[in-house]
Amino acid sequence: MDEVDTQIVDLLQADARLTQAQIAKKVGLSQPSVADRIRKLEEQQVVTGYTGKDITAFVGVSIEHPKYFEAFARKVKSLEEVLECHRVAGQDSYLLKVRTENTGTLDQLLTEEVRTLPGVTRTHTTIVLCSVKEETRITPRKEASP
Repeated sequence: MDEVDTQIVDLLQADARLTQAQIAKKVGLSQPSVADRIRKLEEQQVVTGYTGKDITAFVGVSIEHPKYFEAFARKVKSLEEVLECHRVAGQDSYLLKVRTENTGTLDQLLTEEVRTLPGVTRTHTTIVLCSVKEETRITPRKEASP
């Protein structure tokens, strides 16, 4: 993957509804070149699909004893809706970032998957209304000129 491929993937992650012509304009290539690059990214399994998961939520999970941590982590890793899982200090044992199609599928994830895991005593969910900033990679700060 070169820098242009990285730009294309970043654009698709930000908005998978962008047309190939819009992507081409943003990366400085022709539409057929972008189409070819996207096809190759799909073949290489860099791009594995396009989803319409509209609900993002943060889920705090309390677990009654550390003996359940390993099994919880193993199960959470297998759930495709869970984008991030962090063991945290404070009121919760874990903080999950999840993305689902709608509130029904969020409810299903919580009631059928997360809350049924051994050791889980409580969850609380915060649904994201809009994201002011969401980055997937760190970019270096530019030094201010004196």
